[in-house]
Amino acid sequence: MKPDLREKQGVAILEPPGQLTVGGGDQVLREAVDTLLGTGRTKILLNLSRLQSMDSAGVGELVASFRMVERFGGKLKILNAPSKVKKSLSLAKLLPIFDIFDDEDAAIASFATNDN
Repeated sequence: MKPDLREKQGVAILEPPGQLTVGGGDQVLREAVDTLLGTGRTKILLNLSRLQSMDSAGVGELVASFRMVERFGGKLKILNAPSKVKKSLSLAKLLPIFDIFDDEDAAIASFATNDN
């Protein structure tokens, strides 16, 4: 299942469906981020509000996507991360690398303040 995609103020908002797990959601996220970068969209906001499960492959894909977007000169940020996602990132000592927001407008505005 493909993630939902919409744009707001030049920010691509990607909403992965259901799960970020090995052999499914992790590959879907990778392909979606690659497609966005291939079309020149480097401001990406991942809305995780529908995420029901995430395993270590999902955590790895979040980090890989974050790094790939940075290599393209962009920013990847997270919106509406469920507590289990925050806990997974915290346990892996990865929480500090992500900008995580609970408010979409604040997340969108943060991209403008980070422009060079």
